[in-house]
Amino acid sequence: EVQLQAFGGGLVQAGGYLRLSCAASGFTFDDYGIGWFRRAPGKEREGVSCIRISAGKIYYSNFVKGRFTISSDNAKNTVFLQLNSLKPEDTAVYYCAVARGWECELGYGMDLWGKGTQVTVSS
Repeated sequence: EVQLQAFGGGLVQAGGYLRLSCAASGFTFDDYGIGWFRRAPGKEREGVSCIRISAGKIYYSNFVKGRFTISSDNAKNTVFLQLNSLKPEDTAVYYCAVARGWECELGYGMDLWGKGTQVTVSS
């Protein structure tokens, strides 16, 4: 079965850190771009970060640049999102998604979404 699983969320204090993982099963990331998105309560979903491993392309939204880091472990078919210097406004459900051929262009449609993982940052 083809699926994505995101995990690693939790409750942390402002200034703290978390590492999210996005694990793929049933396929490999070779031909895909992998993205992290988030949806905060009452807000629309927004893109956070993206990686196209084979092309060496990485994207960060302005509101996480310098604080979050995306990386991959090809052997484990997993992409990570390190969240540092967390702020209360980072509180959201974080999702990973993939799209074949995606090189992190904005507005690209995703092929597969994983279930989200909740990140809560207390002040």
